[in-house]
Amino acid sequence: MSTAPVPSSVRDAGPVVLEIVEGTLASVEREVETAIARTSRSPMIRDAHDFRAGIHDRRLRKLTGRSYSALVHPVARDFPLETMRPGDVFFHNDVYESEGGIGHLPDLCVTVPVFHDDGDGRGPRVVAFVQAFGHHDDIGGACPGSMPSGATSVFEEGLMVPPIRLWDQGVPNRAALRIMTRNSRMPESLAADLDAECSACLMGARRLADLFRRYGRATVEACFDAILDKTTETYRREILAKIPDGSYVWEDYAEHDGVDPPRLHTQRITLTKLPDRIVIDFTGTSPQARGPINHCGDYADGNFLKKWLAPVLRNLADTPERMAELDVNEGVVPLIEMRFPPKGTLLTPVFPAPTNARTFVILRLLGVLAGVLAKAVDGRMPADQETIRYTGVHGTDAAGVPYLMREVLGGGSGGRPHADGEDTVHIVPDSRNLPTEFTESRFPFLVERLGLAVDSGGPGLHRGGLGYEKHIRMLRDARFMSVADRSILACWGVRGGRAGRPFQVTIDPGGPNEREMAGLVDGEPVRAGEVIRIRTTGGGGWGDPLDRDVEAVVRDVRCGKVSRAAAFSDYGVVINGPTDAPRHDPAATERQRARLRAERPADRPFFDRGPGYATLSGGAAHAEVDRL
Repeated sequence: MSTAPVPSSVRDAGPVVLEIVEGTLASVEREVETAIARTSRSPMIRDAHDFRAGIHDRRLRKLTGRSYSALVHPVARDFPLETMRPGDVFFHNDVYESEGGIGHLPDLCVTVPVFHDDGDGRGPRVVAFVQAFGHHDDIGGACPGSMPSGATSVFEEGLMVPPIRLWDQGVPNRAALRIMTRNSRMPESLAADLDAECSACLMGARRLADLFRRYGRATVEACFDAILDKTTETYRREILAKIPDGSYVWEDYAEHDGVDPPRLHTQRITLTKLPDRIVIDFTGTSPQARGPINHCGDYADGNFLKKWLAPVLRNLADTPERMAELDVNEGVVPLIEMRFPPKGTLLTPVFPAPTNARTFVILRLLGVLAGVLAKAVDGRMPADQETIRYTGVHGTDAAGVPYLMREVLGGGSGGRPHADGEDTVHIVPDSRNLPTEFTESRFPFLVERLGLAVDSGGPGLHRGGLGYEKHIRMLRDARFMSVADRSILACWGVRGGRAGRPFQVTIDPGGPNEREMAGLVDGEPVRAGEVIRIRTTGGGGWGDPLDRDVEAVVRDVRCGKVSRAAAFSDYGVVINGPTDAPRHDPAATERQRARLRAERPADRPFFDRGPGYATLSGGAAHAEVDRL
């Protein structure tokens, strides 16, 4: 039981009211997201669920911790709170004016202030904010989907909208909405999605206003303080205390930027653990890319980035159950200090550098932080994962109507100190692949296979999770698009675990026009009848695969997750018997494992990056930072 002092904010609010307020915040956030999912129109929002809601207080602090969200800072910067009125809805998607909360232009953000009248004669005042942002189909730009892989400036990526008042005291700004829909190739779905998000956030604002009316502003705000204080104290006591004081360095890489030839685009973290906080220094990160893989992370002292990276720290919790209980809200911000290199790097790009594929940086940073923590805690962190990439097709249907089908496909998560990685994980909570029944009824193609990509998970004592394998047969000529990294490099393994398989797209596999696609593709022609085979990344393995329980390997073979050939070459397990009842040969397995141990180098690095690293490093099998 904790002996930490109880924050005064908890004592002021009372434990029962505190529990009610905290539960109400979670309920309102969930209700807003449910309303958006039920009333939006685009597949990306309605079906794939690539959106998030968040609740913030009047001091712009994020109160809810189920997922990440954008920031209120740019809205409050351009519209002082005292100028806001009930019924107002604010909107923005401008990357460079978003204080780091918006990563690329298709992420549209809606913010609604919550009002409460204290009865002091001053009228209603802003006491909180409800916000939603999500990835929308199209906001203009050089290609369908507003993510041109060869963009060299943000002006090619679509319409930029700085913070504006989209609704004024309940009255929508029809002119602004018309400008936005006029710039979109999918105007009807864009208009419907925005209407769904505005209405849902207004509903959420009413729910929160009821909470303030019930308990009063002083009590509710005391609960807000208590919620954040609890997070700060919990992370300091349960998480930071597990990191030994000192400095640790690690780096990882994006592999291509869509413009220049593939190379290692470095993202480096020097983690310094101090008694009261951690310092994350990004010095050593590569210069900004010419292509669209840059991310504006340094605004507002890295406020967004702190909350984006903080979930990685939860892996240091004592148990998986405890990990799931830890929220990430503004309470983590005081525990993390960020130091950024000067302007002009992947994390500090200079306007108008393109940013539409910024996932290559912000997703990689999750892995870099996990890697540097693994060095600090003797590998007691999961191996790497790459659980988001956009793939899709666009063209015209039988009626001559243009369409865009794009989905977010996940990959396998990394093996963990206590368990295998999870299969086909999507990094956006509650997001998912598009249902086959829906896509086949709406778009001119057939989904001939959707399942696990065999052997994609990195071998290990605890195997990496598997990625997807999806086969799409086009019924009409179309164009394929992809925004994906890890097509050369792989998700790294740790502490003896090996890297997973990289992302791969093959068009017309086994046919006369078979061709491999790069990770960044805008519009590769695909003829009617051709198949697009998509295999997403597998997570890295954790621990020595030759120490994996033999029966676990047999089970993986029986379930179709590991082939017999991989069981032999990666795990040293010799499998006999029929497909539906495989069994291992104990004597042959012992001999094979002994042979594999004798053949491998004695001085292996702590991290395994897979064979793709040598392709981009000039032949080196690993980086200098890969050893403890």
